[in-house]
Amino acid sequence: MKRIVTMQDISCIGKCSLTVALPIISAMGIETAVIPTAVLSTHTGFQNFTFRDLTEDIPGIIEHWKKENFHLDAVYSGYLGSVKQIELVKELFSQFHPSLKVVDPAMADDGRLYTGFDEKFVEAMRKLCAEADVIMPNLTEACFLTGKQYEADADEALIRQIMKELGQRGTGRVVMTGVRTSAGRLGALCYDAQKDSFSAYENERIDAHFHGTGDIFASCMTGALVRGYSMENALKLAVDYTLECIRETMKEPEHNWYGVNFEAAIPFLVGQLEHNIRH
Repeated sequence: MKRIVTMQDISCIGKCSLTVALPIISAMGIETAVIPTAVLSTHTGFQNFTFRDLTEDIPGIIEHWKKENFHLDAVYSGYLGSVKQIELVKELFSQFHPSLKVVDPAMADDGRLYTGFDEKFVEAMRKLCAEADVIMPNLTEACFLTGKQYEADADEALIRQIMKELGQRGTGRVVMTGVRTSAGRLGALCYDAQKDSFSAYENERIDAHFHGTGDIFASCMTGALVRGYSMENALKLAVDYTLECIRETMKEPEHNWYGVNFEAAIPFLVGQLEHNIRH
């Protein structure tokens, strides 16, 4: 069985980060090892949440894994809270030599860095992304990584230019989420630096915003790539599954305002995987 380790925070209530990555990747038939970077009582959409930083525990975990000679097929990082945590992801890369290195540079949205991040963190994230095989930024994060001015209404030509620049900085493949290539549609765009080519997939756009959709997409993409999917097929699966999760959430808006009802859509995901095996 393939093994992915994902390094990001865990919220005890709130559907994001590890509470999304672990069940989704497991449902895809892949062993999911975890390195929690912090424990929160809820995600940050709630008020007065508790927070415990676990940075000091991580070196001991890595050292124990090295002694046990564990094999990691992929390392997938999500939200990281400090430059020190970024350096620890780089240590995972160098110590375990995974076949796939995935970075979701979760640090900004809507033109702004998340609270607590600064240019020093951005520069460290740039270096981490340069070591990755696949990165999955949103437009804001891509602009910070390249030093470009954020434009909320950036057209596809500008997005492609930014993605190519990220590829030229060392990243193998750049996947941009939330790209609108036609009216009423939303999807993802991928730039392959080695081939100097783009691929895209889009589906229905639902006018709603929920916490955790980026984590759902990134986890599904990572799982698909580890299962041997082509980038094009991985894009399709991740976009379609994320959309199905949103559709399920829209059925119970009073209950799931704080997160996406991805659990109800897991049968859809498993069905898509089985269909791919048959064909």
